[in-house]
Amino acid sequence: MIAIRIPQIYLFFFIGLTISACKQGKGPDVNNIPVEVKIERFDQDIDLLTKDSLAKSAILLRNKYGIFYDDFMSGILQVGSTGDTSYYKNLQTVLHNPDYNALREEVKKVFPDMSKQNEELSQAFKYVKYYFPQQKIPRVISFFSGFAVQVPVGNEYIGIGLDMFLGANSKFYPALRQSIPQYISRRFTPDHITPRVMETFVREDMFPEPDSLNTLLDRMIYNGKIMYLLNKFLPDVADSVLMGYSREQQQWAQQYEAQVWGYFLEENLLYETDYMKVQKYLSEAPFTPGLGNAQQSSPKLAIYCGWQIVEHFMAEHRELSLQALMKNTNYQEILTESHYKPK
Repeated sequence: MIAIRIPQIYLFFFIGLTISACKQGKGPDVNNIPVEVKIERFDQDIDLLTKDSLAKSAILLRNKYGIFYDDFMSGILQVGSTGDTSYYKNLQTVLHNPDYNALREEVKKVFPDMSKQNEELSQAFKYVKYYFPQQKIPRVISFFSGFAVQVPVGNEYIGIGLDMFLGANSKFYPALRQSIPQYISRRFTPDHITPRVMETFVREDMFPEPDSLNTLLDRMIYNGKIMYLLNKFLPDVADSVLMGYSREQQQWAQQYEAQVWGYFLEENLLYETDYMKVQKYLSEAPFTPGLGNAQQSSPKLAIYCGWQIVEHFMAEHRELSLQALMKNTNYQEILTESHYKPK
C-alpha cells in the first residue's frame, strides 16, 4: 500500500475532545478534451455505517472506495487498521459522537450538491491534459474527518476534506484557533476547493519538491514554476486566490515588489543555504517579519517574487513549452534570462 500523504492538523472526534480581482478567458480552448470529474461523495456514503449492519456496510464501502477507505480509517480518522474488524469498536465511538453528528449535518447543509466543483475541476483537468497529455487524472473523493486534513493525496486519488471548506465564518473554526489560526481558516470556503485541490495535485502528484533545492533562489524558482503552472490550469482564478492572499496582501506584494527584491539582494539572501534564515519568506504566516510597517507586509514573498521571475522568463521564451519549463532545473539560468528588474 502506498502511504497516504497528509499533513495532520487536528482530530476532534475521540472521547474527551469536543468541538465547542478576477482574470477572464486567458486559457486555450479545451472544450473538446474528454475529461469529466465527478466528485465521489464518501461524506454521504459513510452514512451507511449508521443505517445498516456495520460489518456489511463497511465491506460495501471498502469495495467501492478501495485504498481511500483504508487510508481514511487508519491514516485520517485513525480508528485502526482495516486488515481486521477490530477497528469497528473505535469507529462506532466516532459515529456516535455528538460532535461528529453535528459536523456531519453542517457538511450536508453547506454541500448538498457539488456540481459547481465538478464543473470547475473538470475544466482545470482539461487544461492539465492539454499541456500534459500523458498525465493521469486522479479520482476525487470528498469526506469529512474532524479537521484532520484538508486535501490528502493517496494512491491515484485526491481527497477533499469538506469540513475544512465550510466558510470563513463557520461556527466550528473559532475552537480551532490554537491549531489553525484565522489567517489560514479565512480561506476555508467553498470557492477555495478547486484552487486548493489543483495546487495539491501539482505539488504532490505532478512536480513534488525535489530534495536538491539548496538556496533561497532554488526555492523561489521552484515555487514560481508551480504557481505559473497553477495559473495555466486555473486561468480564470484571481492571482490573490492562487497565492492564498487577501486583497490587501495582493496589493501590498504588487506595490512593494521592487523593494522586496532589493531587500533580498542587499541582504545577500538569494544564495543563502540556511533554511532557518529564509523560511519566513516562504512559509504561511499573517505577515513577513522584518518587512513593512505595523505588520502590513504580505507573507510568502519569495514565492511571489519567484512567480514573477518565471512570468518574465516565459515572456522572454515564448517558444518554450510548459513541459520544458518544468524540466529546467537551472534556476540561475531562469533568473538571468528572465531579466527580472521590478520597478
